[in-house]
Amino acid sequence: MTRRPVSFLVFSASLRAGSLNMKLAQLAAAAIGRHEGKADLVPMSAFDCPSYSQDAQAAGFPPGATELRTRLEATDGFVIASPEFNGSMPGAVKNVIDWVSRFRPQPFNAKHALLLSASPSMAGGNRGLWALRVPLEHLGARVYPDMFSLAQAHQAFEVQGHLANQQLADRFDQTIVGFMDLAEAAKHYPCAKTAWVEFLGEQPSSPVDRVDAPHAP
Repeated sequence: MTRRPVSFLVFSASLRAGSLNMKLAQLAAAAIGRHEGKADLVPMSAFDCPSYSQDAQAAGFPPGATELRTRLEATDGFVIASPEFNGSMPGAVKNVIDWVSRFRPQPFNAKHALLLSASPSMAGGNRGLWALRVPLEHLGARVYPDMFSLAQAHQAFEVQGHLANQQLADRFDQTIVGFMDLAEAAKHYPCAKTAWVEFLGEQPSSPVDRVDAPHAP
C-alpha cells in the first residue's frame, strides 16, 4: 500500500562534527525516505541558541529558536537522536526546547516524536532519552513509546554508515516504520488520533481536549 503523505524533522542533539548521533539521525532520515515519508534532516548547529532567560527573550527570539519553530510547524512530527550527558540530555537541546516553548502557539504540542540515542557505553545513552521525554511530553508532544538506543556505537557502523549488525538494523527499521505508521494514522484517520490521546490519559470529551473527537456520520 502507498503511504499517505507524512513528513518529519530529523536532527541530532549533538553539536559535535562527526557525532555518532548525527550518523544515527542520517540513518533515520534515510529509513523515512525508503518508507515513503519525507525527512527534513538538519544539523543541531542550525538551532543553537544563547542561554534562555526572560531578559534574553525580551530582546527577541534568536535565529536558532525561530528556525526550529518554523521547521516543526512544517512537519507532522520530529525525530531526535540525542547523546547522553552525565545521565541526562545535552544542555543545548534542553535550551532550545525552552526557547521554542515560549512561542505562541507552542509548536511541540500534538507533534509526534521519536527519540533515538547512540553512545559508546553499554546502555547506549538510554538514560538521556528518559530525561528528554519529560519536557517534550510536558509540552504536549506525543512521544513514541519505543525508543532506540545504540550501545557501543563507536563500533556499530559500517564504513558506508549502515549498522553492521543485521538484527539491530532490522529493529531500527521496525521502530522507524512503527512510528511513521502511528503519525500517518493520527494525521489521516481521526479514530486513531483519538485513541492515541486516550492512551495518554486524556478523554476526547474533556473541555481542555487538544484533539477533536470524530463526529458520527
